Amino acid sequence: MIELNSKGIFRVLLVFCFSLLSLFMYDAHAASLEEIKARGVIRIAVANEIPYGYIDIDGQAKGAGPDVAKVLVEQLGIEQIEWVGTAFSSLIPGLKAGRFDMVAAEMAILPQRCQEVLFSNPNSSYGEGLLVKKGNPKKLYSYEDIVARRGVKVAIMAGADQLEMFQKLGLPENRIVTIASNADAISTVVTGRADAYAATSLTVANLADKSKAVERVKAFKDPVIDGKPVRSWGGFVFAKGNEELRDAINEQLAQFKQTEAWREILLGYGFGENDLDHSFDHTAEELCAAP
Repeated sequence: MIELNSKGIFRVLLVFCFSLLSLFMYDAHAASLEEIKARGVIRIAVANEIPYGYIDIDGQAKGAGPDVAKVLVEQLGIEQIEWVGTAFSSLIPGLKAGRFDMVAAEMAILPQRCQEVLFSNPNSSYGEGLLVKKGNPKKLYSYEDIVARRGVKVAIMAGADQLEMFQKLGLPENRIVTIASNADAISTVVTGRADAYAATSLTVANLADKSKAVERVKAFKDPVIDGKPVRSWGGFVFAKGNEELRDAINEQLAQFKQTEAWREILLGYGFGENDLDHSFDHTAEELCAAP
């Protein structure tokens, strides 16, 4: 057992404080493009959500967001990427706290999120879906069906934009089951904690392939909110004040989306030709200003 006198304790505390201070100083602000290039490393976060952005069993970043981000970052002359896996609900808080410089999770560009962070123009577009128990015992074919059926509960991942969709459709909060990640969706549905899991169509299709106890609602009807069918546009995300990095990524993204390589990446992760075409429908500025 090591004993420390008062001077020893003071030194230990001093070292700890300086370490904490250095960590705070590193994370306290969004690094500019110039600073990122100088250090040669950009920190990019993913939410472990297949096929949008995730870390595989070998520790490699994969998904539509990361694979495109790798190309864009290389084009900017940044030598290395430090990938950070975190919960979806921690992406924006982590970005605002400076724990990473960019998010590559194909996060939907929504006006309320635009109040907190900066978005690139869309890299992708995708629709909605439902995961249910095998055989779809409650006969749920839309988000509206869930709202209309008394007692039916739906699971939603913390921080996901499906929460706002159901709020607009009028679903009471006591019929919403919040889960930490997509990994909890199958057990939540199978055990009956929720009758369905609401997520994007690609997420639902991927989950359905993992277990014979659940299935994707194939005759799913897109939700209609405020008179419009719901479709999401996913982009890269940056901290407020980091317009230089956002603009540089936007410039590279616009060029890369004209290539066959970009199409192959998204098609390879399950996006359809229709999804690719829709990704050109709007700019981030238009989506941020949407009512």
